[in-house]
Formats: sequence, structure tokens, C-alpha cells
Amino acid sequence: MNMRTLPTFLGIVLGAGTLWAQGVITGRVADIKGEPVPGANVFLDGTYDGTTTLADGSFEFATEESGKQTLVVRFIGYKEFKKEVDLDLKSITVEAVLTEALNQLEAVTITAGSFQASDESRRTIFKAMDIATTAGATADIAGALNTLPGTQKVGESGRLFVRGGDGNEARTFIDGMVVMNAYNASSPKAPSRGRFLPFMFKGTSFSTGGYSAEYGQALSSTLVLDSKDKPEMTRTDFGILSVGADVTHTQVWERSSLAGKIQYTDIRPYFDLINQEVDWITPPSSIESNAVFRHEIGKNGMLKAYGNFNHTSFSLYQHDIDDPSVKWQYDLTNDYGYFNTTYRTIISENWSVRSGLSYTNMKNDVVTDGDPVFEAERGAHVKTVVEGSVSDHIELRTGTEVIGRNYSVDVRNNIKAFDEVIGSWFAESDLYASNNFVAMAGARVEYNSLLDQLSVDPRFSLACKLGGNGNLSLAYGKFRQSPGNELLRADNSLKSEKADHYIASYQVIDSKRTFRAEVFHKRYYDLVKYANIEGTLLNNNGNGYARGVEFFWRDNSTFKNTDYWISYSFTDSERDFLNFPYMATPVFVSRHNFSFVYKHFFPRLKTQFGTTYSFASARPYNDPNKEAFNSGRTPSYHDVSLNIAYLPRPNVILYFSATNLPGRDNIFGYEFSSQPNGDVYNRRPIRQAARRFLFAGIFITLSRDKSKNQLPSL
Repeated sequence: MNMRTLPTFLGIVLGAGTLWAQGVITGRVADIKGEPVPGANVFLDGTYDGTTTLADGSFEFATEESGKQTLVVRFIGYKEFKKEVDLDLKSITVEAVLTEALNQLEAVTITAGSFQASDESRRTIFKAMDIATTAGATADIAGALNTLPGTQKVGESGRLFVRGGDGNEARTFIDGMVVMNAYNASSPKAPSRGRFLPFMFKGTSFSTGGYSAEYGQALSSTLVLDSKDKPEMTRTDFGILSVGADVTHTQVWERSSLAGKIQYTDIRPYFDLINQEVDWITPPSSIESNAVFRHEIGKNGMLKAYGNFNHTSFSLYQHDIDDPSVKWQYDLTNDYGYFNTTYRTIISENWSVRSGLSYTNMKNDVVTDGDPVFEAERGAHVKTVVEGSVSDHIELRTGTEVIGRNYSVDVRNNIKAFDEVIGSWFAESDLYASNNFVAMAGARVEYNSLLDQLSVDPRFSLACKLGGNGNLSLAYGKFRQSPGNELLRADNSLKSEKADHYIASYQVIDSKRTFRAEVFHKRYYDLVKYANIEGTLLNNNGNGYARGVEFFWRDNSTFKNTDYWISYSFTDSERDFLNFPYMATPVFVSRHNFSFVYKHFFPRLKTQFGTTYSFASARPYNDPNKEAFNSGRTPSYHDVSLNIAYLPRPNVILYFSATNLPGRDNIFGYEFSSQPNGDVYNRRPIRQAARRFLFAGIFITLSRDKSKNQLPSL
């Protein structure tokens, strides 16, 4: 052999020897439908030996490893595939079938009847910030939510009226704990505000129907508010308002924080400048204080405690419809206290527990023309919930709760009172068939001691993805609620009022744009009804329905620094309840409701501008001068409001808002005299206390970070 050819010969021999020492692994990767999965990573666990699949899903690679090894196949969106292979065999062929991995951040979510605003990863469409900056809402949660589809604009109340339901059918929860008397005291036929400001909360879930089995005692709607966790820094905020002033201080430690606020509101100087429809003797004034304590326990525990106290008083004259010169004095003093404490922790890799306690104490002292009425309600709520993953495809939530309350009213030393204790157990499970399909099944079991009634209410819903971003949801649920206090104090034997919800929803979220269409049908039964003309006998023979269609569009990406949304609701509703002689549309229902909300930020001017237009079609009212019941119709409702926030310095905000800027005389109904004047019953319109409400404020934040301000709180 030529010496020059020796290295070449040795290289061939050694190379062949290496090849003979290698094992070859071939195969194919496909999904459960048999479709190839190109680009999947295929390798031996703990080694660098591997390859990626070709367009037809096939693969082939050689390895010098020997013996039994683990072959791994990975591809985004699928569960990892593992198989033990014996490399001592001459040839190895593996057929790998990948199953879809369930990612609950990307999986379809059930949206029927619910507007979520808490978790960005779930592509939420309504945030707490939206509540604070919506023109016309004046930082009132209910005011902002009234721009969403499904709500009714009932200007003389200020509460949430949802899908043909009255203001008592929507229940408020903070961190899952019930809030009794969630609205401030107000004068007769005047709107009230919610007791809680939006800046307290990191998330808001507003359900117009079909909500979780965790929540009961609500016929139409739930408003679930999630309080903020530990704040970022120590700060002090001052507010100088056209109707009062407030000061807030937040102290932050390593694992704890404490925030306290005192606010004084006095409408008298404002009413001296703006004429009012109300004949005030002493306009409303109030002092409010609240405190929030948060403490991190261990790695995963969070303890929160919140307290709120409010004292409100006012005095006015009420005038006779037939002779306005005849008047009588109406005085009200309201004291309200609410306490809420919750604890949440992770007890294992897949399970968490949360529990809480809330307590409410409310007192009303009312004097009408010298006759005193004392009303009081006290209640407590205790609750524990365990939730977690049974498997990759099953989420379970279950818990128990007890709500106890005592109500009493003293009218001329005639005391009527009752005690009600409701014990409940609930359970529901989210069943993920895939990232494109999820179903929820649950039930709520309640026992009401006052009504001596045991009930089981099922809740079902499902959702599936249609196309890339479309989401179709269906929901059904049975809901119940105890009759109102004014009814139960008259007859403790009344049963719960009930409603069945049927909802279908289609939603598309893409590039910060949201489109939503929803249809619903709600059937009421066992509604309270007067059994005689005098209204002294009551029964549960009432019934009714509400049905309709809703649309919602939101866009905060098409136009730079601009966010706007449009909502429309059509509601057809009739009831036979209370003193109704037959089925008729209630006075609080308007068939058409429309809102347009626009917000724009001008960076160079350091100014945020917002405007809201709201419309509601005519509402019915009963005119005793006509034969047909509830045949009268109010004028339609129109409102154009605006707000402006200017930042002369990063920690200083000048804020101005105006509701009903054109000054339209919106009329919400009519009051009629109890006796006819000849052949005609005189009437008086129920209208806004003033055609406009103007608000101005200066808000100053003192902290180490000079860029912090209160804009998210307005």
C-alpha cells in the first residue's frame, strides 16, 4: 500500500466503524387526527442527539447512545410525548401521536352574561380604570356600568337595573363577600351613589346573567369587586373638591400596608349656586372614613381587612301634588358600617383556599311630618371556598357559606322584625375538552330558615372557539332571591322569588377591539303579588319575562390615544306582580338603551378628555286618567356628559366634569294625587334634582415617586 493512501484508508475504516456503532431512530409525528406535525423537536432525554420533523412529520437521526433511553417529542401547544426505546436493537421506528396541551390562559372562556375586568391574560374588555374615567359616571361604579349593554337607565334611582330586573335584583360582592345596602342614602325620587369607589379595586366582574353557583340571592345580576393587593409605595393624597375634601394616606412596609381615608362632603355651597328642584332645608352632608390593611403571610398567603363608616343627614320639604303650598318636612339620618376580612392561600401545587367574613350595620332615622320611623339591618356573611385542578382538563370549585341578618322597623311604636339565616353549599366544575371547548356544570343548595325552604339551583354553561378569535357561549341557570324587606316585614311566610336565565353570546376580541352580541330570555315566577285591592294580603302568584338582544363594540387601537365603545340593548319585558292587574311592562323598563363613550389623551397638552352620550327610549307609567294600566309614556332620555383631566405637574391633577351638558329636562315618570280633582287626577313629573351636575377638584399626591398621581382614581 502506498504510504500516501494510508491516512485515507484509515479514515474510511474508522468512519465506517463509527457508523456501525451508531443506532438509527426513525419515525413520524402526528396529532390525534393523523395530521403531520412539522417542526417538532425529537431527541433523546439527557443527550444532544435529536432532530426536528419534516413537513410530512417524519424524522430520522443517529445516536451513539446504547441501552434503554427515553425518546422525547415536544411541540408548542401539545403535551410532551415520551417513549422508552432500546438502542441495542438494529433499527428503531417510533410513531408519536401528540395530544393538545390545555393552556387555560389561551383556552376559550365562558363569556355569556359576563363582563370581566380583572385578568389581562383572559383578554378582558372592561377595566377598573374605565369606571373611574367614564364621563357622566362621576367615579360611580353603577354609573359607569350603565353604559354597558343589558343595563337600564333609571335616573331617579342611580342603581343597577339589569335586563328587566329592578334595582334590588343586582347584588354586590367584595372579594366574594356579600355587601348589604351597597348604595348611599338619598332623598325620595333622587338617585343614590354606590358606597365604594373604583380605585379600591384591581378587577371588576359584572354579570348580567348566568353567573357562577358561588353567588346567590340575586335574581338578575352580580357585581363582584376584587380589592387591590399590596400597594407599591408610601404616599399621601389630598383632594379639594367643589363638594368637599378628602385626605388619604398609605403606609407600606416590607410585607404589609395600611391605608386610611377621611372624606367630608357638603352639598350646601354647591346648591346655593345651582338651582334645585328639591326644596331643601338642609342639603345632604356626610362624613366617611375607611381603612384597608393587607399582610402577606408566608410565600402564598394574603390577609386583607377593610372597614367603611358613613354618616349622612339631610332635611327637605315635600309638597302636596294638588296644592304645592301645602308641605311637610322630611328628615333622614343614615349611619352605615361595613367590615370585610378575607384570607387566601395556596395549599398545594394545584389547590388554593379562600375564606372570609363580612359584617354590615345600617340604621335609618326618618321623620316625616313629625312621625318618626326607625329602620335597622344587621348582617354577617361567613364563607370558605376551595378551588383547584383535579386534572389537566377539570377545574373544581366548591364551598360553603352562611348569611344571617336581622331587620327591624319601628313605625309609631309598631315594631316589625324578622331574622333570616341562609346556609348554602355550592360546587361547580370547568371541563376543558380542549383549548377550543369548555363546559361548566354546577349547582347551589340553599336552606332559608325564615322561609323554611330548601332549594337546589343548577347552573350550566359552555363555550367554544369559532375561527381564530371568535367565541360562542351558551348559559342556563336557576336563580332565587328573598323578597324585599318591605314585603317580608309584612308577611314572613312568603317564598323566594325565582328566575330562569337562558343566554347565547358571541364575542370576538382582536387587536384591542371587541365585538359582542348576546341574546337572552329570562323567566320570572313566584313573584310577590298583592292578593287584595287594599294590599294587605300577599302571595307568590306573580310571574313575568324579560327577553332581548344586545350589542357591544369597543376599539382602543384604530385611533392613536383614543378609546371608545358603543353599546345597544333591546329589552322586551312584562310582569304580573305587586299591584299589577295583569301582565304589563314595569315602570323601570325602557325597550331601547344606547351609549357612546369616547376618551382621548393629548400628550402634548397633558390632558385627558372624555365624553358620553346616553339614550333610553320612553318608559311606561300608570296614568289613572286612562283606562289601560301602565299605558302612559315618558319622553325619551338623552344625556351628553364630559370630563377633562389636566396634569400641570405629574403629581397634580385638575379635574372637571359635567353631566347632561345641554341641560335637557329628562322626566322619569309622574306622581299622581291619591284623589281626583273633579274627574282628573293631578300629576307631577319626576325629574332630575338639577338639569346639570358640575364637579371640579384638585388632586395632589405626595410620595417619593413624583410621577404618581390619582388619575386612575377619578
